[in-house]
Amino acid sequence: MAFGDILMQLAAGFTVTLKIFFITVVLSLPLGLLVALGRMSKNRILSGIVSIYISIMRGTPLMLQLICVYFGPYYLFRVSLGTSYRMLAIYIAFAVNYAAYFGEIFRSGIQSMPKGQYEAAHILGYSRSQTFMRIILPQVVKRILPSVSNEVITLVKDTSFAFTLSVMEMFTMAKALAASQTSMMPLFVAGVFYYIFNFIVAKAFDIFEAKLNYYRF
Repeated sequence: MAFGDILMQLAAGFTVTLKIFFITVVLSLPLGLLVALGRMSKNRILSGIVSIYISIMRGTPLMLQLICVYFGPYYLFRVSLGTSYRMLAIYIAFAVNYAAYFGEIFRSGIQSMPKGQYEAAHILGYSRSQTFMRIILPQVVKRILPSVSNEVITLVKDTSFAFTLSVMEMFTMAKALAASQTSMMPLFVAGVFYYIFNFIVAKAFDIFEAKLNYYRF
């Protein structure tokens, strides 16, 4: 198979990889913030439930979570959702998995903020929600950006777990091509794709972090 043909076929798989990546980021970041707030809630029942959720998501393999989300409705409720549910199951599993990690990152950032800032904002007449959204959250985003960037870079590579549900993303396609052509070239090209994608993601976070570095002269 010509090099150009390999690129074309892997590009189709890369489109699936990109879709999984972007949808996971869009869903898991705001969900992660909700998870962090639930984890810090003074309601012990809510905090306990969220703690168990985080423990399960971080303590079990993503591959197992994908299988549970996809096959769970049938085995638990005898509801057959068909193959069209496959991509949705991937989005759900990735989002709830990464939300647990992002939730802990958000929590560490929020809890690192000095309590004096809340008190000062209260004196200035800010409500608790206004204080959080206008004063605390922007600072938290700045503090947690390196940790978030590490998780996002990991997500790029974890998209290959979609093969668990027989979705032909880039890495799965590269393995199939390598096996059919008895050549390492498709895997090498896939590695280059991943490296370039991760490089772009890392640079984007570097630029964003530099813009938030208010105190550098």
